[in-house]
Amino acid sequence: MPANVIMPALEMAQDTGRLIRWLKREGETVRKGEPLMEIETDKVTVEIEATSAGIVRGVSAKEGDVIPVGQVIAQIVAPGEELGPSGGDGSAARPPETASPSTPIKASVLAQKIATEHSLDLSLVKPNGSRIEKADVLAYLAQNSPQPPTGYESAAGIVPASPKARRLAKQQGLDLASVKGSGPQSAVLAADVLAVPLARHVGGDAAAPVPPAEIGVSNVWRIMAERMSASWTTAPHIYLVRQVKATGLVEMRARITPAIEKRTGLKPTYTDILVKFVASALRDHPRLNARWTGAGIRLYPDINVGVATVTDDGLVVPVIHKADALSIGEIASRRQDFVARAGENKLRPRDIADGTFTLSNLGMYGVDAFNAIVNPPQAAILAVGRIA
Repeated sequence: MPANVIMPALEMAQDTGRLIRWLKREGETVRKGEPLMEIETDKVTVEIEATSAGIVRGVSAKEGDVIPVGQVIAQIVAPGEELGPSGGDGSAARPPETASPSTPIKASVLAQKIATEHSLDLSLVKPNGSRIEKADVLAYLAQNSPQPPTGYESAAGIVPASPKARRLAKQQGLDLASVKGSGPQSAVLAADVLAVPLARHVGGDAAAPVPPAEIGVSNVWRIMAERMSASWTTAPHIYLVRQVKATGLVEMRARITPAIEKRTGLKPTYTDILVKFVASALRDHPRLNARWTGAGIRLYPDINVGVATVTDDGLVVPVIHKADALSIGEIASRRQDFVARAGENKLRPRDIADGTFTLSNLGMYGVDAFNAIVNPPQAAILAVGRIA
């Protein structure tokens, strides 16, 4: 029997979702549990896995569409099986006029973004490894773009720049070739673009600077801003600040790192150790591992520590579930996996679900101390500054 593919509800108040990308196209085979599509939720862009195995048919949603929760957007059928009723609005799902079964092109998210910006067919790019990376796309464009678009390349070739810097420059009409980069190998970073005087932007005049450009943001940024504002105005914030000697922490990290690195290949960070300390403290003080329901305090049965992580698309909080039962090595492995996948928009719904407490560490950026905002509906957040 055909299995319906619907726009899932990943949040209690979610009414719609945005289809970012089909990972399996019309006519392609998918295995149960294999990534099927990427959607944008209120919190993050996540991969949705197929709930059954078969052939993807009846695709009725285009990438970029905003779709009501519960609406059928495709079906997964067995070989030779006909499409069934779609459910949802009761109409039958119809396949598009032309199916385009083909071997999917493996490429990183950054490579796909750059290719889209330059209207480049990724099938023309030869990867150096198992998939097409950013460097492969940039190398192809440098060799095959005699008249590159303004704002992305110079006469000598492509200007090295971060994806966020490219987006900002494009939105503000700024030629990247005129910006001095402060990143690795003089790559232009977002901060470099934002630091450029307005008079240097396209159409700018030193005597009459152009007005500030309005920078478009993703739905993730918008919802993040709304929720932080709501948290600040609805949850009473009481800050407790304490300086502690970190000598023992530094010595502990130095002592345990060789064994963990030998076993896992990873060096634990201070964040990894702090996640373990936080989880142990919450076990001893369960009323911080709780939420206010309006009628009383609800204690969470598990200790799930979220780690605030910044990406180009906003602030996300991947969750290390049952952190009190994990070793520091296991925490390090999970956290580094989350960070890598967050940067590529490949977090799954369960990766950001059910957090009971949040850790926000800005010590690696030289921040002495800061006041964090509670991540609702949690009761508390720990803000960590640098080791001085």
